[in-house]
Amino acid sequence: MLEKGFWGFGRDFAPLSEKGIEQAEITAKDIRLKSAEIIVSSPYTRAMQTAQIISRETGIHVEVDIDLHEWIPDQDNLYETSEESFALAREFTKFKGEYPIGEKRRWESLSSMRERMGRAADKYADRDKVIFVGHGMAFRCLTYIEKMRPAEIIECTYRKGQADCEYSFT
Repeated sequence: MLEKGFWGFGRDFAPLSEKGIEQAEITAKDIRLKSAEIIVSSPYTRAMQTAQIISRETGIHVEVDIDLHEWIPDQDNLYETSEESFALAREFTKFKGEYPIGEKRRWESLSSMRERMGRAADKYADRDKVIFVGHGMAFRCLTYIEKMRPAEIIECTYRKGQADCEYSFT
């Protein structure tokens, strides 16, 4: 996203759009969120902004977890354009998220992302109800849900190392 002056991981500093703010404000009013113990957010700006909107509406404390970040398209953070990032994502898809045997790629592997996200989720597995705010691709690696919409609530029961989600599109 060099177009906005950001490249590599810097693109994750971008704030929510006006539409994103509206989506977060609508989600924050959902009654299912009121009984949570804590909101755990990705360290990326849009997720933290969403978590703060939910916190403002619910009064629930926000904690940032560094492992809750999105998939890393370039672990050296050297890509300079969105197209380069998209090309790395296409390569990830081509190889079904795992490196070919004996090779290392620039992108974070699915198994590595799953391990990282599991570490984050495991920290809160003993809590009764937690709101996680983060990124679709990262959450999908734990839940196996194919598509998630922005500011969508997906209810899951999580036990260390395993998510059981009841999910249907509305």
